[in-house]
Amino acid sequence: MRLINAYVGKHIFGILFVVILFSCEKQVKNTKLSGGVFGTGYSIIYDSSTDFSHQIDSLFYVINKSMSTYQQNSDISKVNRNEAVKVDAHFRHVFEASKIIYSETNGVFDPTIGAVVNAWDFGPEGKIVNLDSLKIDSLMHSVGFGKVKIVDSGIVKPKATFIDFNAIAKGYGVDVIGAFLELQDIDNYLVEIGGEIRVKGINAEKNMPWKVGVENPNFDGKQSILMAIALQDEAMATSGTYRKFKVDENGNRYAHIIDTQTGYPSKTNLLSISVIAETCMVADAYATAFKAMGIEKIKLFLERHPELKVFLIFENEQKDIETLALNGFPEAS
Repeated sequence: MRLINAYVGKHIFGILFVVILFSCEKQVKNTKLSGGVFGTGYSIIYDSSTDFSHQIDSLFYVINKSMSTYQQNSDISKVNRNEAVKVDAHFRHVFEASKIIYSETNGVFDPTIGAVVNAWDFGPEGKIVNLDSLKIDSLMHSVGFGKVKIVDSGIVKPKATFIDFNAIAKGYGVDVIGAFLELQDIDNYLVEIGGEIRVKGINAEKNMPWKVGVENPNFDGKQSILMAIALQDEAMATSGTYRKFKVDENGNRYAHIIDTQTGYPSKTNLLSISVIAETCMVADAYATAFKAMGIEKIKLFLERHPELKVFLIFENEQKDIETLALNGFPEAS
């Protein structure tokens, strides 16, 4: 984990190549920006009167151009089509962080599992559709992030391997915007993309700590807050299993969690996992990995990673909702 954080601290500032505009005047009045990016919405609040929306949009464009599997001309789409392409520093940074987390989780976090997830056609409704076992076996031959490497800024991988950074790139995008704001000498900000959050300092306009919400796991899609917590100089990411799931003929619910060893869905009683870490990229990746671990394995993992604070929402054997705070996850405030 120290290696990841050191890597973040050393490199994330060095790859912001947009023109930086400095604001000389500091006013205790927040600027609020919002819009759509990465297939979701974003909200940015910071204590400056300067509008950085143009520079932020440019950063979003660059990150999408590097790692969006939804853009045909992105670097990652070209890599997945086995076209020759030199990946940029953003791609390399996320790739190397993914390698570390892939190793730390013994392959539970694996950016090459995306093709199998897509084959199961997971959505918020419907029943599990039986796939031919031969097709699953065929897809699984291409799974394994250990088979992928960077050589001279190019990606070397098995031809059928499909790389997908969606489980980490959104958090990375949050970090990039946070780093950009810090380069503007902004000491107080909140950056949120699709529920992934990074904060620094306080909400200067209110002279209070930043408050963020942990959502209730509502299967009907309605949004409601279970509790609010205070964050300072930290990042939080949440991964839920209650929005994308299917139900088998016995009423068992399967979330969009594919076992990276078998290629088949894993049954889980976890509904929501919130992770607080130093960077949103790290929080995002571990929130995803923990969905496939189960509560007991998460507990054991966190004994080796005291720097991660985790909040779990799950169903017990009686189908009642329970919560569990681990490693000093903040209480409601």
